[in-house]
Amino acid sequence: MRYYDKLIFELSRPGRSGFSLPEAEGGMPREGRLWRSAPAGLPEVSEPDVVRHYTNLSQMNFGVDTGFYPLGSCTMKYNPKINEEIASMPGFTGQHPLQPEESVRGTKAVYEELDRALAAITGMKHFTFRPCAGAHGELTGLMLMKEYHLGRGDLARTKVIVPDSAHGTNPASAACCGYEIVVVKSNSDGLVDVEALKPLLGPDIAGIMLTNPNTLGLFEKDIREIAALVHDCGGLLYYDGANMNPLLGVVRPGDMGFDILHLNLHKTFSTPHGGGGPGSGPVGVSERVLPYLDVPRVSGFNGNFTVMLRALAYILMLGRENIRMAGRLATLNANYVKESLKDCYKLPVPSVCKHEFVFDGLLEPNGTTTLDVAKRLLDYGFHAPTIYFPLLFHQAIMIEPTETESPETLDAFIDVMRKIAVEARTNPELLHSAPRTAPIGRPDETKAARQPILKYEA
Repeated sequence: MRYYDKLIFELSRPGRSGFSLPEAEGGMPREGRLWRSAPAGLPEVSEPDVVRHYTNLSQMNFGVDTGFYPLGSCTMKYNPKINEEIASMPGFTGQHPLQPEESVRGTKAVYEELDRALAAITGMKHFTFRPCAGAHGELTGLMLMKEYHLGRGDLARTKVIVPDSAHGTNPASAACCGYEIVVVKSNSDGLVDVEALKPLLGPDIAGIMLTNPNTLGLFEKDIREIAALVHDCGGLLYYDGANMNPLLGVVRPGDMGFDILHLNLHKTFSTPHGGGGPGSGPVGVSERVLPYLDVPRVSGFNGNFTVMLRALAYILMLGRENIRMAGRLATLNANYVKESLKDCYKLPVPSVCKHEFVFDGLLEPNGTTTLDVAKRLLDYGFHAPTIYFPLLFHQAIMIEPTETESPETLDAFIDVMRKIAVEARTNPELLHSAPRTAPIGRPDETKAARQPILKYEA
């Protein structure tokens, strides 16, 4: 371990200080209910120690500004810095949440303009910006679905259909809303099996939750037929917008027949994504669901406002003419990587994909696993893609290049993935012991989750 890889407490030495402050006038009070009975236990370090320690920590963190981040279903793409500058403008950041409404007309205008832009992009009528994350948007959408049926006096609709390739939050959101989950299987092409769907439909079906393109990165080509079948039985179509990236400016969920949709602004529309936030999951609705859309359509204290501000800046910067290039380049990049690696990684569904695709491990694993591949990638300076998801494949490797990566970056990633395939065949121990260059190797993740150490003990 290097010296500055130690915890800040391990650098501490009694009596060492990085600052010097004058005594308070009149001295410090030495009693009272706010006075500590013992010192706070803070580390005692010099200023250089503090600066070097936290600078080193920042360099240990992987981010999209430092390298390629091919996480499937997450759209970890580079976001233009001009959007960060706009989100930092004092006129926006200096607002007080309790200002009178007439004094924040600019904020209101941002919401109104973003509503119009997202409606045009998705084919929905209007949006609510109250959900603060994607899963929050899902739950809001399911609640709208329930209100729609209850408002029509239809109390029999207790089930929601979810494909076996769905994002894990889909069945969880439906269950949280009180619905029973009905799973529809995928066919050999990785798409919703329409023939398996038909017998599931009936007067007890509230709707179906779909991601299109789906979690395998495949476009549900039968979506018009699926929409007609679900609508004919009285149900609604819910669109999980996590995979909206490849559709920008190309095709609209509203035109496919969807009634309710949530978008992840922090994925598709330019907010640095990862680390737990911030997020925004606005929900759009079709004409038939519009009467049930909540009012007001912005959460308390304007919600995660700067996330929405970045989204509007991103949309306006690209404009109607160029936003479609995002979807097209995301699709081009994904297919380029897929075709370049399919001779050494198992490709269970060989169809043309959209923004992402899934391998089922190495063609010649030689005792290695998908986890080994992911860990070895770290030694070469690349973040690992999503692994072991979706659950349709035992050794799933889910890759999403995004539209923002250059051919040179993609070629470098392809070259490393091919090297790892050779290493697995000729020297599998290299993969078993990876990563070798990272600050830590392979922690016991199960033990860390079940027995977390949340404070420093000397």
